[in-house]
Amino acid sequence: MLKKELVITIDGPSGAGKTTVSKTLAARIGYRYIDTGALYRGIAFETQQRGIAADDEAGIESACQAIDLRFRLEGGDLRLFSGDRDISDMIRTPEISMRASAVSALAPVRSFLTVLQRRLGEERAVVFEGRDMGTVVFPEADVKFFLDADSDIRAQRRYEELKAKGEAVDFEQVKRDLVTRDLNDSSRKIAPLKPADDAVHVDASRIGVEEVVETMAKVVASLRS
Repeated sequence: MLKKELVITIDGPSGAGKTTVSKTLAARIGYRYIDTGALYRGIAFETQQRGIAADDEAGIESACQAIDLRFRLEGGDLRLFSGDRDISDMIRTPEISMRASAVSALAPVRSFLTVLQRRLGEERAVVFEGRDMGTVVFPEADVKFFLDADSDIRAQRRYEELKAKGEAVDFEQVKRDLVTRDLNDSSRKIAPLKPADDAVHVDASRIGVEEVVETMAKVVASLRS
């Protein structure tokens, strides 16, 4: 008997380990992985390149109609392209992270990307990583996870990640940026960061990636059988 193909969402704050966990889970169960945060970063990056202020709602809404974001799988790695330009690395800076948090609060941006994300989920058998996947974009998802961790631990992870990329970063600044983004994301009027009522909560403060993935995989297996 064929296994049921699901739509899986993994939401949570910055630095909780969503990307690694989502990629690992998707690979383990043979699903596609979609990093929706990259789409918001892509909008942030492209509008910055066009000289549009992060709070210029009309300007950003107009720009969205001309921005062509798409994912491509290259060498086993999911890359984000804007037109024919690979912007995957350009969107992973602290500046773009903060700008993405700002533009994600704008209704035109969320509307534009919600349509795109739902289109990506039509074929099912997919793991969506984000902040409002289970609450707004896919409220009827088959299984919803909310991955969290202590803010100090999340800040340390993000600090180590940026250092590994060769960036000159200060831990306290990284932590301040993370706390600020948490506040912005959870307090915005449109699609705030919060667990779905029926989400499975996973705290990654004291457990590693493999244990987190094992926990999620068991939930998924129970629904696919």
